[in-house]
Amino acid sequence: MSGERILPPFAPNTALDTSSLSSQSSSLPLWDRLSSWAVENKAAVYTIAGIAIVVTGAGIVYYRSDSRTGGASGAEADAKKKASKKERRKAKKDKDKDQAQPESKNVPEGQQQEAKRNERKEYSTKLKIAGNKAYGDKSYNEAIDLYGKAILCKPDPIFYSNRAACYNALGNWDKVVEDTTAAIGLDNEYVKALNRRANAYEHLEQYSEALLDATASCIIDGFRNEQSVQSVERLLKKVAEAKGKAILDGKQKRLPSPTFVTNYLQSFRPRPRPEGLEETADLNEDSGKGQLRAGLAAMEKKTGEGYDAASRAFDKALELRDLDEHEAFAYNMRGTFRYLRGEHADALKDLDKSVELQPSLTQSYIKRASMHLEVGNREGAAADFEKAMEHKQDDPDIYYHRAQLHFILAEFGDAAKDYQKSIDLDQDFIFSHIQLGVTQYKMGTIASSMATFRRTMKKFDKMPDVYNYYGELLLDQQKFSEAIEKFETAIEMEKQTKPLGMNVLPLVNKALALFQWKQDFQEAEKLLQMALIIDPECDIAVATMAQLLLQQGKVTEALKYFERAAELSRTEGEIVNALSYAEATRTQLEVQEKYPQLANRLQGMGGLPGQGMR
Repeated sequence: MSGERILPPFAPNTALDTSSLSSQSSSLPLWDRLSSWAVENKAAVYTIAGIAIVVTGAGIVYYRSDSRTGGASGAEADAKKKASKKERRKAKKDKDKDQAQPESKNVPEGQQQEAKRNERKEYSTKLKIAGNKAYGDKSYNEAIDLYGKAILCKPDPIFYSNRAACYNALGNWDKVVEDTTAAIGLDNEYVKALNRRANAYEHLEQYSEALLDATASCIIDGFRNEQSVQSVERLLKKVAEAKGKAILDGKQKRLPSPTFVTNYLQSFRPRPRPEGLEETADLNEDSGKGQLRAGLAAMEKKTGEGYDAASRAFDKALELRDLDEHEAFAYNMRGTFRYLRGEHADALKDLDKSVELQPSLTQSYIKRASMHLEVGNREGAAADFEKAMEHKQDDPDIYYHRAQLHFILAEFGDAAKDYQKSIDLDQDFIFSHIQLGVTQYKMGTIASSMATFRRTMKKFDKMPDVYNYYGELLLDQQKFSEAIEKFETAIEMEKQTKPLGMNVLPLVNKALALFQWKQDFQEAEKLLQMALIIDPECDIAVATMAQLLLQQGKVTEALKYFERAAELSRTEGEIVNALSYAEATRTQLEVQEKYPQLANRLQGMGGLPGQGMR
């Protein structure tokens, strides 16, 4: 998604054009102009309820159609002329009747109706031109009145849209919606009306409705209008942010998938249990220390149930107290699991207490730094790494996690230096080697990256992680057969070494490889289903399944998985990202339902911006 940008108001629907108005309209006396114009343009004089309405350069002029002139004469003269006038009127009436009857009989009724329609059309055009002039003069209320009269003569989508432009200028968003809706009802592919209504809906904070209109506009234009595409992306973000906040506020705090928890915990080098918390130590299980040890034992299972049990045990340990020298460590572990549950404020408090009690516990600084980074506090993260180094400069975890900070910020040169420093201090931590190889790949030094992975596979030949990550780089180079081979090796190793806590990422990656290589939807879907049976809450597997279904045109099913991915997300940023896909998919369904004629075009374009397999 691109950053949010505020777009200027949409341009008026029509250019102002007064060329059809008489250039002499301002030089003649008003009544002469009206009379001569009415004689020459009888079709444009539209009489309603005895009122003649005439278009002039100055706008609309009304005068009564039964107005008459009268001269003064005496009663005697009237009496003398009375009989002759009566006879003349009778003779004229008979003559007119004789002349009119044959003419009426010769003109079919259809042609008479067509003549009336042409009169109304011509008059409505003149009203529109006058309305355009008033709009150009920023006389919006006058323009609204003129467009309204044009609509009475001939309901036309342009007239409704032009009147909507006036309401837009006045900030009357409800009226903009009303008139653009009427315009779209007459022409459902009227792009300017769709854009105007989208703009109005956005001002009314009805973001889902705005997104639907903006999307329909983009599809009609074939996504060639960059401003419209940016509107869709901006509205997707607004819809997702609004819904994401609601989800986050009502979200039950719980641990993410076992795959996520395991990957986070193993980003720290394994250390022996603190002295006094060993399995052989004589501890009461109902004491603070006993619960702290129980939590560590549960963690080692690397299963969802084990992590839940560990989280409860760490909470209980601090409730029971009597932790003595292990209090700082207990706050560290409770803070870790609070962080994983998404309870950031409480997690930070725990880590603050941990470093206060035991400043030499560098892992607390490192974890606090990662939390600062997650909320965008780069300075806070850097400061915590500096504090950690003040206490233990030769801790390889400091350099590994500081390298992660540089990597996330795309500072790949600094990241590579820190990963190498971490390796120099401890050769036996596999993830320092893997991340160095990935960083070299990001820097464009492909040969160095591949060499690093070959050395790492030789050194850690029984570890599935190195085969999985190496496979990802091969997949990125479209070396499909080799990539799949590496994923299959990782899968078999995971089954053998961690049957109860298998990392499902190699299954997900193999599914992606089969899709990209052979378009094998069936086998890819089967692998993802297997991953979700093993780890139902793996957000990566859920999101990948959603995109796979979307690629097959299974939009309704894809939507369910995108919504599930949002439910599984931990942070507001992750929720918004997942919901952006969900809302794009939902809008695609709504477009197909509301604008059936656009469905084929949408499918031909491959969906909305931001969708598609990686």
